Amino acid sequence: MDKHATRLRRARKTRARIADLKIVRLCVFRTNNHIYAQVISADGGQVLVSASTLEADVRKELKSSSNVEAAAFIGKRIAQKAKTAGIDVVAFDRSGFQYHGRVKALAEAARENGLSF
Repeated sequence: MDKHATRLRRARKTRARIADLKIVRLCVFRTNNHIYAQVISADGGQVLVSASTLEADVRKELKSSSNVEAAAFIGKRIAQKAKTAGIDVVAFDRSGFQYHGRVKALAEAARENGLSF
């Protein structure tokens, strides 16, 4: 098994556990250049709010879109958008990525700004 297949296997297992809880999930995806976060509904799988380093106003504020500072900014932004949408409690879906570096920075920033998971 290669790295990609093992990451997808971990992601599938995590999503199955979250689906049993029937709770809104905060899904994180990262590439080498960008980081993306989405709050997805429990019942239909619809995206309720999203934030990423590709957004125009985010790009203006960040020097680089692929570092821990950018991930923390996206965590803060997704928490603010979720709060305005009336979402306070989410399950954290790290999509099989290690809870380390940019993924950890995004999660901690979201917690600091009002989301609980």
